[in-house]
Amino acid sequence: MTDDLPPNLALLPAGLRDLLPPDAETEASAVEVLMGVFAAHGYQRVKPPLLEFEDSLLLGSGAAVSEQTFRLMDPDSQRMMGLRADTTPQVGRIATTRLATASRPLRLSYAGQCLRVRGSQLAPDRQVVQAGIELIGHDSPEADAETVLVAAEALAAVGLIRVSFDLTLPMLVPSLLDEAGFTGSERIHLSRALDRKDAAAVTRHGAALAPVLTDLLLAAGPADRALAALAAAVLPNAAGVLAERVARTVAAIRAGAPALRLTVDPVEFRGFRYETGVSVTVYAPGRHEELGRGGRYVCGETEPATGLTLYPDAILRVAPPRQARTRVFIPLAADPALVAGLRADGFATVAALSPTVCYAGDDAAEAARLGCSHILRGGRAMPLHTDC
Repeated sequence: MTDDLPPNLALLPAGLRDLLPPDAETEASAVEVLMGVFAAHGYQRVKPPLLEFEDSLLLGSGAAVSEQTFRLMDPDSQRMMGLRADTTPQVGRIATTRLATASRPLRLSYAGQCLRVRGSQLAPDRQVVQAGIELIGHDSPEADAETVLVAAEALAAVGLIRVSFDLTLPMLVPSLLDEAGFTGSERIHLSRALDRKDAAAVTRHGAALAPVLTDLLLAAGPADRALAALAAAVLPNAAGVLAERVARTVAAIRAGAPALRLTVDPVEFRGFRYETGVSVTVYAPGRHEELGRGGRYVCGETEPATGLTLYPDAILRVAPPRQARTRVFIPLAADPALVAGLRADGFATVAALSPTVCYAGDDAAEAARLGCSHILRGGRAMPLHTDC
């Protein structure tokens, strides 16, 4: 019996949704504000394709998002293609191929849609918007700091002043475990304890490394406290280099934005697997949803790079509401020059097309029906009142 029911044409797959007026315009406007800030700092826009051949899309850093990538057969070439789940690997491909001879450091920006196989509990959407920057060809704390400072300015431009940048070192814990010789089930248990922030379990499974890991675990929070714990810890080789790097990065960020809220979590190691140095996650205070994510990675085979991707849909959920364009109804035979002037002043003009039966020459009624708050009268956009 259910086979005879008409299909629900509004039904979409899980994690996908239509964005309706005025939200679609609001999102597009916010993206362009972000991109405008990126451009003002010298980041040049690139536009990679939505689809690529699988073997190039998932090469290098792209392998980190392989499990989140939709695949399909290209009917033209008969080769497998992938639908991008993250834009950073594509920008890396552009930098190492088409822009291989461009001067370094190379500053690139991008904005576009990504599609993922599955969402998360906190972010169930599978189609997400990304707007981000990549700084390629320079390895320094100042480069790491620049991406944070530019992202903070871009967020401020859409009304988000109170944000937190959480700095992490994804390679610090693995390097400590390697140095201490943790393998097999011991390593798994200790890694799980650190991931769950379980200090008691870290003490049980950490052996000689437990005191250092516990101190670092408990130091997570405001940057000064975490950096003090890192400085006090006796960290070998690669871990010591990472600790020094995050301290210098924090100093560089504060030189540009002293009031910016910074936290450091020394033992957090989740994130994209291609991240190799200081990583960053952006949050709004009191919210668990990520507004952005980035960090240092290797572009291509050996080139140093860092970047930060913002998620406009998440940003708009916590940013102050953006004012939609004021809609002005334009009666028949209005002066085109006046109407053009209204558009130049930022109004959205909604023109009467013909005196249909439902219109019947009642400008006020038609304006209200079409969702206009103003009407063109006497050469001006006047607020619409029911008694007009």
